[in-house]
Amino acid sequence: MREAKISRKTAETDIELYLNLDSGKRSGIKSGSAFLDHMLNLFQSHAGIELSLACKGDTEIDFHHSMEDIAIVLGSALNQALGDKKGIERFGFYFAPMDESLARAAIDFSGRSAYVLRGNLPAKIGEMESSLWEHFFKSLAENAKMNLHIELLYGQDGHHCMEAIFKALARAVAMAIGKGKNTDEIPSTKGVL
Repeated sequence: MREAKISRKTAETDIELYLNLDSGKRSGIKSGSAFLDHMLNLFQSHAGIELSLACKGDTEIDFHHSMEDIAIVLGSALNQALGDKKGIERFGFYFAPMDESLARAAIDFSGRSAYVLRGNLPAKIGEMESSLWEHFFKSLAENAKMNLHIELLYGQDGHHCMEAIFKALARAVAMAIGKGKNTDEIPSTKGVL
């Protein structure tokens, strides 16, 4: 089973996360933000994975610490669950519309982090400023050790824009963690990722 269980406790957050890349079971997500819960539920559903998350954070200050630490833990869990990455597709890409919004995501579980976001996010999405979402995706890419390219091609409604992004990302992850052409090999000419 490609799975990971990670606990992270700091002075700012207390997080428990379970990830199973081979189970499509829907698990509970309690991030402290109903909107982020909605996005992570979309993510687990469209990626075809099981994700369980409980986060207690210092939300009386704001949601920055919770957002960052959830991304750190989720990225670390993806990296851990993939192991040596033998037999995976490695690359994934997807376009996803959500009403008037259209987003695309392209990823590479390369063992190196890179993050690019193109497009103009609305100033506020859910209860959070767009800068928090950008920080979330950057922290996710760094800790998953993946290249993550996201583009919001167009959209007006903040909810729809972020939903399109999360659906595109989830489907790209589903493709990248799937079986590659050479199921007994690490998908790299270097022999290691």
